[in-house]
Amino acid sequence: MEKQLTAQAQSALDSVTKQDESMVESGVERASDGMHTQPDLSAGHAYQLTVVCAGKGAAEITFTPRKTAASKTVSCDRSVVSERFTASRQVRIDTQAKPDASGMIAWRLNSI
Repeated sequence: MEKQLTAQAQSALDSVTKQDESMVESGVERASDGMHTQPDLSAGHAYQLTVVCAGKGAAEITFTPRKTAASKTVSCDRSVVSERFTASRQVRIDTQAKPDASGMIAWRLNSI
C-alpha cells in the first residue's frame, strides 16, 4: 500500500512542479513520520514549497520562523498545496499528521 500511495503522491507532485535545476530538495515521507528539513537557503531569495499527501486525513505544514509563511493544511486526498516564501537566515519546514491521518507525503522545494 505504501508503494501505491507513494506513486500517487509523486505523480501528483510531478504534474505541477519541475524536477530541474531550480530544485533545492525533495522527498517522500510517511505522513505519520512527517517531513522535517532545514534546507540551506539564501537569505532574501524566493522559494516555493509544494506538498502532496496521498492517503487519508490531513497534515499541517509549518515554517520556523513563523513569519516565513503561514501554516497550511494539506489534505491526504492527493490535493496539491504550494507556498511561496522569501527565506530568512535559517528556515525550518515541518509537517505533522493530524490525528487518524495516514499515507505518504511527497514534497519539493524549488528556487524561483
